[in-house]
Amino acid sequence: MMQDSLVDGGAQAQPRRLLTLVNIALARLGTVIAVIGLMSIVGIVFYEVVGRYVFNQTPTWAESLALVLVLYVTMLGAAVAVRDAGHIGMDSVVILLPLHVQRWFEILIHILVAGFGASMAYNGWVLGMSVSTYAIPNLGLPEIVRYVPLSLSGCLIVLFSVEHTLALLRHEEVEPTWN
Repeated sequence: MMQDSLVDGGAQAQPRRLLTLVNIALARLGTVIAVIGLMSIVGIVFYEVVGRYVFNQTPTWAESLALVLVLYVTMLGAAVAVRDAGHIGMDSVVILLPLHVQRWFEILIHILVAGFGASMAYNGWVLGMSVSTYAIPNLGLPEIVRYVPLSLSGCLIVLFSVEHTLALLRHEEVEPTWN
């Protein structure tokens, strides 16, 4: 279906296809980073427990690093869920509407989600910059690393919502991240 639209759409199809390819790559990268982060959290917490109960010497940095990684895992996971429509939805009311109205409600929802993502990106940046000179205790990293995933996730949510909105306007489906 996507190939047909590339042939029929000509020059308009190229930017749309580029957005899809970029979003697929970003969603895959976000998923891989989130999985690596989750595995790292498990390893760090295991190391912390072993250090505490076996060696009676708790590593001071482990809990702080695990908490920072949780932010990256959840924010990237949330952004990828927006692209793959894996987030919680309130379909029960929209399904009761006529088909032509359902599409407009879905477009409205994606526009609102994009606005929320833009707000996340902007406010995450502002908050991060306000604490960028402070260091995270036990890690020595700047506090801004806690706000990077908020801004990054917000930007991804905007991109993914734009892709969904454009697809709905063209009566198309968004190409899945993983085939």
